[in-house]
Amino acid sequence: MAIMRCINIHPNAEMTVDEFKAWLLRFDSDHDGRISREELQDALRSMRVWFVWWKARQGMEEADSDRSGSIDNAKEIEKLVQYAQQRLHMKISKNNVW
Repeated sequence: MAIMRCINIHPNAEMTVDEFKAWLLRFDSDHDGRISREELQDALRSMRVWFVWWKARQGMEEADSDRSGSIDNAKEIEKLVQYAQQRLHMKISKNNVW
């Protein structure tokens, strides 16, 4: 896990779903295993995305299906991956199965 926490993401770089999750968890500042809107803003800010407050709010609205205020389960992560692919134009591919 220590290696995965060192992943740097560039807006045009391609990554797997696992790499996306590991990158996102770098911004879990309270280490509760959930991503809040503020933590999502930090993640987007690290990619130099414009209007991070708005895009983080939009991402939470699309992904947070139980309206708990955080991304906290696999279904919500999958929705966040879809949001990142469609709205942020991130290149996220399925994990390689060996």
